[in-house]
Amino acid sequence: MNLGNPETARHSPAPRLTRAQARGLALEAGFAEAGAAPLPHGTDARDAERFVQWIEAGRAGSMHYLERRVEDGRLVRSRVSVPFPWARSVVVCFAPYHSQQPRSTDAAEPGRGWIARYAWSSRVDAAGVRRPSDYHKVLLKRIRALETRLHAEFGEFESRSYVDTGPVVERSLAVAAGLGWTGKNTCLIHPRLGSYGFLAVLVTSLALEDDATQLAVPDRCGSCRRCLDACPTGALTAPYQMDGTRCISYLTIEYKGAIAPELMEGTGRQVFGCDICQDVCPWNRKAPLSADAELEARPELVNPALEWLAQMDEAEFERVFNGSPVRRAGFAGLRRNVAIAMGNSRLARYAPWLSAWAGTADEELRTATRWALDKLQGS
Repeated sequence: MNLGNPETARHSPAPRLTRAQARGLALEAGFAEAGAAPLPHGTDARDAERFVQWIEAGRAGSMHYLERRVEDGRLVRSRVSVPFPWARSVVVCFAPYHSQQPRSTDAAEPGRGWIARYAWSSRVDAAGVRRPSDYHKVLLKRIRALETRLHAEFGEFESRSYVDTGPVVERSLAVAAGLGWTGKNTCLIHPRLGSYGFLAVLVTSLALEDDATQLAVPDRCGSCRRCLDACPTGALTAPYQMDGTRCISYLTIEYKGAIAPELMEGTGRQVFGCDICQDVCPWNRKAPLSADAELEARPELVNPALEWLAQMDEAEFERVFNGSPVRRAGFAGLRRNVAIAMGNSRLARYAPWLSAWAGTADEELRTATRWALDKLQGS
């Protein structure tokens, strides 16, 4: 048997991943679009500095996991190389969730709340029953399938796959991978698919063959400032700048506590997350509807009646939202948000609900209900 020249084999170059290969395998795994970038990427230093400044300015609020540091003081999420010194490339995948349902900015019946579009996800099971689907689990399965395919192709190499849970800034990596630009609302905007999309990230120790190619998508926001003008809490303090502590998504999902009165006013009817800055974006008017069977909208979560949400006890909350992103707000958090939406509705029929909650021992709910009752009495 001819084994060839051992010296030649010893010095043969390691296999290198190509962007076309990464994208092709990602599409086979079920994603709508994908890109790849070398690490460190072209704007790595700039993006790291911006993240550090954002954290040090206190913009992360109570999201202390974003402030984690390594022993030498560097923020874990500032650069991919901090948690993963072996990383040489990243594959970023995009899964759209745009649907034909109305937007939060469209007219709705009085007494209707709003749950962020991304949290509507569902699928029909083998028995034909529609059930909640958590996009984290759906997309993690796909990104791990991509990871497995790459290991089959390249053998052993270091890799990590994440959907919203990893120590990386997904949006910056997506821009580096050529999936779009960062809009003035700080969301990734894909030139064809818009910003209604989930990102999944695969970090690898594979070198990227075409790593010298620049894939930057030009900023196409132009002079538009609809997102800044539409944000009711002033979270978009300037183009491309977000104060997370004023963002409705942060307040209704991440923040556990009593919300400041001026921010409760701005929260409006949002009970979980917020879509306003995306709903007014012209690029989402052009985006195609998603055909992803595992991320279809649950009709009952579109413009949900506040009464329906208010009457839930904790057991019902768990039943309705088991497997849904809405569970992240928690039962107490969702009830606080519903109370605020009731106050902003100015509908007197909610007074009995609010009066029943006003004496609760839960400070965040008590503060919200008393504020809401004052709103109803003053309307």
